[in-house]
Amino acid sequence: MNKKEKIITFGEIMLRLSTPDHQTINQTHSYIANYGGGEANVAVSLSHMGHNCYFMSKLPPNQLGDGAISHLKSHGVNTDYVVRGSTTLGIYFIETGFGGRPSKVIYNRKHSAITRAQLEEFDFDEIFGDATWFHVSGISLALNERVAKVAVAAAKYCSEHGVKVSFDFNYRSKLWTVEEARPWFKEIMPYCDVVFASF
Repeated sequence: MNKKEKIITFGEIMLRLSTPDHQTINQTHSYIANYGGGEANVAVSLSHMGHNCYFMSKLPPNQLGDGAISHLKSHGVNTDYVVRGSTTLGIYFIETGFGGRPSKVIYNRKHSAITRAQLEEFDFDEIFGDATWFHVSGISLALNERVAKVAVAAAKYCSEHGVKVSFDFNYRSKLWTVEEARPWFKEIMPYCDVVFASF
């Protein structure tokens, strides 16, 4: 990539609630709050490398949505392509592993704002008109059919308009099965230039 490429990432940014001091979720009475998500983290990382990064998503028009936008902006990520609607921000709880105990994640994201996203809410001509890269992952495809259709349509548009597409399988067994993932992966793959395919 050249410096100052316009890079679009699409996905869900969530509120991350982590237990302090290696406590389990059952033990803790407080959490450390942060914002994060696969595609949002890519935008943040590339922004710190000097690229012109935009995050494309849907967030609720409340303080939680505002907090997620503030987080992205604090890392230099442009949020002009985040639409607002619905009422819920996805949340995940995490307890960090300790010794022989593995880390544990619990998702609460089934009815989050992005799961209400509609294709017509995103103007691809505006979003991708001068873009050079588009990045999305299998997590977005796993959320529900509406989100998957937006992701695949965006990848198809980019492929047809000379915008490079990168796709990370980023398979999450807590979200769907391999059998459920397979047809969506097959649908998006023809439009991808770079694929990260580990399971």
